[in-house]
This record gives sequence, structure tokens and C-alpha cells, in this order.
Amino acid sequence: MEYVQERVTTLHALTDHRPDAPTGRAAVVVPMTEREYGTLASEHVLTALETVAPARVIVPLRASAERVEPFVRWLDGFDVDVETLWCGGPRLADLLRDHGIDGSRGKGRDVWLGLGRALDSEYVVVHDADTKTYSPAFVNRLLFPLARGHDFAKGYYARVEDGSLYGRLFRLFFRPLVRALADSGDTDGTGGATDANGEAGANGAGIVAYLDAFRYALAGEFAATSDLVSRLRLQRGWGLEVGTLGEAFEHAGFTDSAQVDLGRYEHDHRSVDGPTGLADMSRAVGAATLRAVENAGVAVEYDTLAARYREEAADLIRGYETDAAFNGLAYDREDERAQVETYADALGRPGPDTRLPAWRDAPISPTDVANAARADIADVTDADATSVAAAAESMTDDGDSGDGDGGDSDDDRGRRDTQSVRQHQNGHRPAENHKPDAAPGDET
Repeated sequence: MEYVQERVTTLHALTDHRPDAPTGRAAVVVPMTEREYGTLASEHVLTALETVAPARVIVPLRASAERVEPFVRWLDGFDVDVETLWCGGPRLADLLRDHGIDGSRGKGRDVWLGLGRALDSEYVVVHDADTKTYSPAFVNRLLFPLARGHDFAKGYYARVEDGSLYGRLFRLFFRPLVRALADSGDTDGTGGATDANGEAGANGAGIVAYLDAFRYALAGEFAATSDLVSRLRLQRGWGLEVGTLGEAFEHAGFTDSAQVDLGRYEHDHRSVDGPTGLADMSRAVGAATLRAVENAGVAVEYDTLAARYREEAADLIRGYETDAAFNGLAYDREDERAQVETYADALGRPGPDTRLPAWRDAPISPTDVANAARADIADVTDADATSVAAAAESMTDDGDSGDGDGGDSDDDRGRRDTQSVRQHQNGHRPAENHKPDAAPGDET
């Protein structure tokens, strides 16, 4: 049994206890895209949230106009207060553009919009909707340290699925990168980080140690007080998780931060290559990491960074291989080495800072966002039943998830029919002609 404390308060799932937590004073932000429509995983998450009974659930939705109405109707079928925030409507786009904050769109932008709407709650929880092993205890566990005086809490868990180690972007890219940033040969215990003047400044050393303290820094699950949320400047895309940690370091630090063991956790996996693969994600994660440490005063030695990263990754791969063998897990050392070479190409100076403003400094209000999103949804939810059914059919048939999933097998159709019956029995509105989860092919 493991109960080691890191530099941040570390809470372990030593039992199956579900701690008391102020769920009724919390808003839960669950970003979704078209791929989550009617899936078994998202259905399970929303059904579990019914038992959690948060103050409300906010769903920042990224979907095309013709697919909004069936999505809204499906979400309205759950016994929980859901606010659907369509992030792709023209009025919302105009609002952001008119105030100079439109820019590129991605998960971070969607979450930022949702966080603004959550600020009227005392606490805010953020998690994804593709978690196959989601438990109502997750929200309680994330909120528990906040009720005990912390300002920020992040989830962690082991990514072991199908007899293999996952969490590849964290294991093979983020962890060795942070160790490379800390490794400059000093012996003062600060991890080698220096400030812009070449000195071991407290913030420079602190940010590297802070990032290294989190057992799964790329987890998408976190909770925070609404006051801290109002201070966060968020990355627009895949750098969201590590960028949020950089902001948490600035506003909460070691003392007011915690991490929470969420136990068994499974969700979709991504391939390494492709337009939404881990290679592309590594560029955003690397840029967010390097920007966070530079903002804290670290002078990054870019000329030697890739070499130091490769050295740290090689040491870790040896450990991963031994750990996998110890547990009887499959492990492909050459494939992992090849991934390291791919990720090394992502290392370089971060580009322009396109982070979104903290809500307390934003030129618009969450109410402005809500009004624009509601008007956008109203414009596309006046369609007749035939067009709604056609949109729902399109959401299940056009392969938008990018997982390369083919047609349904007999087993797939059986699962879908069973799911539809179960949704009717539970009183939920079933997703029209919904399709079960796509085959594994993604990893966050």
C-alpha cells in the first residue's frame, strides 16, 4: 500500500470510501464534441452525475449547426440541471471577435467559456465525457481537498489498459521534458532551474518542482475554487492541462494545491500520427510547458534541451520496461523509443502567447456569453422533427470521430438496442439512432 506525500498534498484511494464533499455548491464543466453524442461512456458519465447532484452541469459543446438540436434534446433527458453552451454559433463568434479574443478554437477555448458560466458556484469541477470507468466518487474526491482549505486539486490515475501501459504522452514526453528542464548539474536541491539572470530563483526552481510533483500532469480532471478559476489564463487547445498547472502554481502554489487518486480510469486512446494524434498534441503540450516555466523565470537552454530530453527519456524507458515485465504487461521498447524521437521534434521556443484572458480581466462577461450562445441555439432548434432525425443519423454515420470505425456488427447493434431500452427505462431521452463507443484509437 502506497501513501507517499509529494510536494503537493497527495490523497490516496486506500479504500473504496467516498468522502463527503460540497457537491451541491459546485458546478461541473464537461466539454463535449460531436463524438460524445449518445455514446455509452458519455451516457454513463451523465447518469452518474445525476446521483452526484451538483448545483449544475455545464456542457461546452463543439458541434456543427445541424447537430446541435439532437444533442440538446439528448442532454435535456437527464435528471440533472444541464446548461448546453454551444461554442460554435455565429453570435458567440461575433462577440469574441468584436472584443479581440476569438482566435483559434480548441478544447481550451471551450473549457474557458464553460468556466465563465460556472463562476457563480463556490467550486468548479472539470472532467471529460469519454471516461469508460467514471464513478460518482470522482467529483467528491476532487472537491474534498477544496473543502479542507486547498484552492486547486488535480486527479491522477494509472493508465494501464488491455495489458499495456498507456499515458504515453505523459510518460514519454512530459515527464522526461520536466526532468530535462531540472537537470543542469546543480547540487542545491532546487532542480537546476535558473531565472532569467542565471540564478536559482525561487519561482524558477519552484515551477519545475511543482510540475514534477503531479503524478499525471496531463489528466483532464481538476477542481478549483471559483476565485482561483476567475484568475486562470487558459491555453486554447491541447496545452490546456499543463497550462492550467502553470497558472495554479502562480495562484495556489505548493501549499494550496492537491492531487487526488481517482483509482481505475479508462478512456479513449489516440494514435501517434495523424492530424489529432499524439505527435501534434506534443507540440501544444511542449509549448505550454516551456511557456509556463519561462513565465516563472526559468531561462531554458534550448540548444541542449532535445539532447537532455532524450537522455531522460532513455532512463525512463528502461524503468517502464522493467515495470511492465514485473507486472506481466506487454511492452514494445523500440516503439517507445521511436515515439521519443517523434516528440523530440516538438521541442523549441514557444510561439506567440495566445492564451485567453482570466475571467476577472475579460472584456466580456459570462452573461454575455450565455446570451449569445442561447440565441445561437434558438436559431438552430426550430427545425422540424424530420431534420432533427436526419441530423442525429448523420452524427452516427459520418465517421466524424476520426477513429476509423467501420459499420456496425451484429454485436454492435445488439449493444445499441440494449442501451436504448435501458435509457427508456431510466427515463432518459435516448440519442436518436446512437452508436456505441468507437473502437480504441485515441488517448488524451
